Amino acid sequence: MTASQGAGRWALILGASSGFGEACARAFADAGYNIFGVHLDRRAGVERVANLRKELEASGRKAQFFNINAADPEKIDIALKEMAEAMGEGEEIGVLMHSLAFGTLRAFVGDDCVTPAQMDMTVRVMAHSIVDWVQEVVNRGMMGEGGRIFAMTSSGSSRVIPTYGPVSAAKAALEAHVRQLAWELAPRKITVNALRGGVTDTPALRKIPGHDFLLDGAKARNPSGRLTLPEDVAGAAVALASPQAGWLTGNVINVDGGEEITV
Repeated sequence: MTASQGAGRWALILGASSGFGEACARAFADAGYNIFGVHLDRRAGVERVANLRKELEASGRKAQFFNINAADPEKIDIALKEMAEAMGEGEEIGVLMHSLAFGTLRAFVGDDCVTPAQMDMTVRVMAHSIVDWVQEVVNRGMMGEGGRIFAMTSSGSSRVIPTYGPVSAAKAALEAHVRQLAWELAPRKITVNALRGGVTDTPALRKIPGHDFLLDGAKARNPSGRLTLPEDVAGAAVALASPQAGWLTGNVINVDGGEEITV
């Protein structure tokens, strides 16, 4: 994709302060998109986002970030109103990337097991919120024909990882939402796909107990000989945002160098 193909369009990145979201913000800016970023961070994260914004603006892109709870309907409404005001005449959101990683990592049974409130919060943030954002963006006319919606999933949607149960449930729900949204938005020529990155050394992964085992195992079995990088996923998202990928929708796409096919 050339910079001209992103001209007049914005990429809305949910979870833009680190990992896949941060890499996607850079990649779509390189492809010519202006950037809306949504994140929820305290001081260290806020400083990181401020530096990212300066970097994007220095490259000639417009960038606006919102430090909010991305699963709060009132915050979504306020943020989208500000985004609509920031967009110039004829501009629209061309890409919506859902990369929210905020949930509970606890076992289902035993001591200190997950509570109903923690389970509900995890699935609300990491799965159901994509429906909230898509409803509002589409219903407000902020995304039209040719729009691309991406959701970051993981192999945990269909596999067991210790303490990962609440997030696993969220990822499975997220993939179901992707299928439904793809079906409903196909007449509008808006595509919806889930990207399943390989095991990637991100701040979110390092919160998983035993993450060193996950990293070592993935590197050992990946036929490409290395771990997935956030930039690998970001590059795939940019490629899938091209006009030539308009017939690809409703899928879970592995972006992992062959990790998923290896026993």
